[in-house]
Amino acid sequence: MQNQTPSQTDKVASSHDTPMISLVISVYNEMAVLPLLFERVRKVMHGINLDYEMVMVDDGSKDDSAKYLIEQAQDDVYVKAIILSRNFGKEAALSAGLEHAKGDAIIVLDADLQNPPELIPAMLEKWRSGADIVAMKRRDREGESWAKKTGSYFYYRIMNRITGSMNIPEDTGDFRLMSRRSLDSLNRLPERNRYMKGLFAWVGYPTYVMEYDVADRAAGETKWNYFSLVSLAFEGITSFSVAPLRAMVLLGFITATLGGCFGAWIVIETLLYGNDSAGFPSIIAMITFLGGVQLLSIGVLGEYVGKTYFEAKQRPLFIIQDVVQKPIKKADDHTSIAAQGTSVNVKTD
Repeated sequence: MQNQTPSQTDKVASSHDTPMISLVISVYNEMAVLPLLFERVRKVMHGINLDYEMVMVDDGSKDDSAKYLIEQAQDDVYVKAIILSRNFGKEAALSAGLEHAKGDAIIVLDADLQNPPELIPAMLEKWRSGADIVAMKRRDREGESWAKKTGSYFYYRIMNRITGSMNIPEDTGDFRLMSRRSLDSLNRLPERNRYMKGLFAWVGYPTYVMEYDVADRAAGETKWNYFSLVSLAFEGITSFSVAPLRAMVLLGFITATLGGCFGAWIVIETLLYGNDSAGFPSIIAMITFLGGVQLLSIGVLGEYVGKTYFEAKQRPLFIIQDVVQKPIKKADDHTSIAAQGTSVNVKTD
């Protein structure tokens, strides 16, 4: 069974004359920053005077993040806490939150407050002006290491070069606004290997790119290191392009050509000059080189086979342990169990 999405009865109990705004935030061991996050988000949302919800997804945190989110959801009707059964990764947690978002406009934020909530009013203005997607682009990458800046610079440009007509705005992350129709399109994409920045770009729709200054992490420590960033980059490339496979074909052709030329040169040199080539070092060098090329090619091919393997198993992207939300007190309100503040277990066959 697939993960369940919210039923129609889990939509808001009353109809809205004004737009509903959904804020989707994934959380993993962010207890140190959560109180400040709620304080700043509530201040911004109360200031714009629109109906909203905070869809908070705990991705198997080991600290008290899940407990805190549940307490907030039980006390505040605007908060919905989604607790995953274990850590499934940020992409899966974000997908869970997006599936449960019921707003007319959906804004994705990071919990560490590096995406300032104070930019939400400006994003909503661009949405009202006709943009289905408002992608937030980092104005600069001050504070990052030279290696990270350089890697990011080349990654986005290589990615856009090899993915054809799909364009990922450079220096953008998950911080963005999506319209209801663009999110509905995104939620129909079935793959398990989810590279969200690529999926955001793949669905298309009119997009406005807004620059902003990345804030310092408000509290806690980053969960990303260089290895995880490189892994995510490789995930993105192999999820949206077969360019690495074609590169292996080209490398194999070049290697075969060079090997043929080298062999021809040895024959010609022997026939013309009668020189006996010392074959042992050259043979070792060629075998080592060809062995490396073959292992590299098999590794790249295996990456794509592995993706096919995981897609074929059709496992759910995530499993939800609990959904908690404060009941909406209204006469004759037939809301779902989740909307009444009771934990809902979503299981799979």
